[in-house]
Amino acid sequence: MNAVTRPHLTHNGPTQIMTGMCFDNSYARLPASFFKPCKPDSVVNPKLIVMNRSLASDLGMSDPGLLNNGRLLSELFCGNHLPVGARPIATAFAGHRFGVFEAELGDERTLLIGEVIDRYQQRKDIQLVGNGRTPFSQDGDGRLSLTHAAKEYVMSEAMHAFGVPTTRPLALTLAGENIDGHSSGSGAILARVATCPVSIGTFEYFARRQNRDDLRALADYTIARLCPELMTKPDPYLSLLRWAMDNQAKLVAHWVSLGFVHGVMDTDKTSISGETLHYESAAFLDYYDPDAVPNGRDITGRYAFNSQAFAAQWNLSRLAESLIGLFHGSESRAVAEASRAIREFQVRYENYSLNLMRARLGLEGEMPEDSQLIKDFRQLLTRNKIEYHSFFHTLAEDSGGGGISAALFGSDAALYLDWYRRWHLRLTVTGRTPEQCFEALMNANPVNVPTNDLINRAIEHAHRGDFRELHRLLELVRKPFNDRLAV
Repeated sequence: MNAVTRPHLTHNGPTQIMTGMCFDNSYARLPASFFKPCKPDSVVNPKLIVMNRSLASDLGMSDPGLLNNGRLLSELFCGNHLPVGARPIATAFAGHRFGVFEAELGDERTLLIGEVIDRYQQRKDIQLVGNGRTPFSQDGDGRLSLTHAAKEYVMSEAMHAFGVPTTRPLALTLAGENIDGHSSGSGAILARVATCPVSIGTFEYFARRQNRDDLRALADYTIARLCPELMTKPDPYLSLLRWAMDNQAKLVAHWVSLGFVHGVMDTDKTSISGETLHYESAAFLDYYDPDAVPNGRDITGRYAFNSQAFAAQWNLSRLAESLIGLFHGSESRAVAEASRAIREFQVRYENYSLNLMRARLGLEGEMPEDSQLIKDFRQLLTRNKIEYHSFFHTLAEDSGGGGISAALFGSDAALYLDWYRRWHLRLTVTGRTPEQCFEALMNANPVNVPTNDLINRAIEHAHRGDFRELHRLLELVRKPFNDRLAV
C-alpha cells in the first residue's frame, strides 16, 4: 500500500489514514464547554457517489494512491476511517428557532472532524453530516437522507459558482442503509467544508449562561481566526458586531438578487463568517414571488423571500444582546453603540442589493433613478408571475431597443413598456454599444440555476440507483454562465 494511504491502527477509535491534509484543530483546544468529543459511527457497505476532487486537492489530498482508491475513499468519507490528525467533536450552541429560544442545541448529526490548513494557507473545517447520533442528539437518529444530502451538494456548489459565500461539499456517500421512519429512503453522509463552526447561536449559548469568561474566549477566538485586523480597534467586540453585520447584509443581498430563499434563518444556522449554511429548506425562485416560502414548517412566513433582510437584522440583534456585556465603556454607551450598529444593517443591505441588481440589469455606474427603476421592475415581475432567471436573458436579447419582451406582460404591456424605455435609456446613457450592453447582461446573469424541478429530477433518479442525472446537474451548475447544458 502507498505510504500516503497506509493505515495507522488506533485502539480507541476508527482507523486513521494519511491523506496529505494538514490538521491544526484550534477549536478543539478551546475549553471543554465548547464541544463534546464524539467518534463517528461505523457504516456498513458505504458507497462513494460523488467527490469534489478540485476541492480535495486544495485541502492537500493529492496523492493518486488515495484518490484512485474508491473503496478507501468511501471508508474515509463515511467516517469508518479518519485522516491522521483529525479530532472529531460535536460543537455546543443555542439558538432562536422560528423566534423561540432553545438553550442547548449543539450538533445533532454533524461532526467537526478537524481543521485543515489548505494550499492557500486558509483554515477550513472538515465536517461529516449524517454519520449518526452525537452527545447533543435528542430524539433524532443523527442520520441524513439522500434527498437532503444531494440537494445541499448541488445548491452549495451552485452558490459557490455564483460567487456567494457558502459551505462546500467535499463528498457524498451512501450509508448502505435506509433511514427508519423517513419517506426519503436511503441514508447518506455528506462531507463538507466550512470556514468556521461559530454561529450567532454559539454566542447565545454562552451569553445566556452568563459565562463571561467563555463568551470572551469565543469572541477572542472568532476575531483571531476570522478578522484579526479587529484586534487593534479601540473596541474589538463592538467592531466584531459591525463586521458580522456587514457580512450578513452582503450575504442576504446576494441571496435576494439571485432569487434564493434560505427557508430557515434561525440563529444557530446563521454563520458569524457570513457564509450560507444548511440547504434542506432552500430554493431558487421559479417565478418572482416576494412571499415565497419553501419551508412547509414556516406557517407564518417568517422566512419568506422578501422577509430575509428583516430576519437577518433580527438575528443580528440577538448577536448584539450576546456581545454587549463585552463592549468597552458604560452600559448606556454599549446599548447606544449596539443599536447604532444594528440600524446600519438596512442601509448596507440596500446598498449591496442596489449594486447587485444594477449589475443584473446591465447598468453601468450609479444614478439617482436606479433605486426606483429596480423597485418598479420587481413589481412588474410580481404582478405577472414572470420566470425570474430566464427573464434577464430575454432582456439581454431585447437590449437593442425593440421592446419585444413586452409580450410577456399581457395586460400590463403598456406599464412594462414605460419601464422598458426608462431602463433602455439608463442602459445606454453611458455610450455603450448594443453589443456591449448585451454582453454586460449575459455576463451578470447565470444561465444554469438549480431550480426545484432540476434538483428533484436528479434526486428521483438517485433513489433508483441512477446517479447520472446528479452528475450532469453538477456539471451544469459549476458552469453557471455557460450555454445551457442538456439535462
